[in-house]
Amino acid sequence: MTLEMERLLEVERINTEAGQKIYELRKKAGLTQRELAEKIGRSQSVISELEDANYDGNSLEMLASVFHALGCRMDIKVVTPRRKQLEPA
Repeated sequence: MTLEMERLLEVERINTEAGQKIYELRKKAGLTQRELAEKIGRSQSVISELEDANYDGNSLEMLASVFHALGCRMDIKVVTPRRKQLEPA
């Protein structure tokens, strides 16, 4: 797999996880998309886009605002994957 393909897959994974988490927390808080949008001064369509796994316009500022409005704090964790080491021949 190429580095570009790995990068694209990682972006898709992050977008999917962020969207799912926003949806779950919003539902748990008993909020509609419109109510959450009003809390952060945005339109309902912005929340709809953020919850869509195919949306690729997420910004850290927007995500932090949404999670803050849901009573959460966003942490960013960077993980260095273990690479398969080649064994000597």
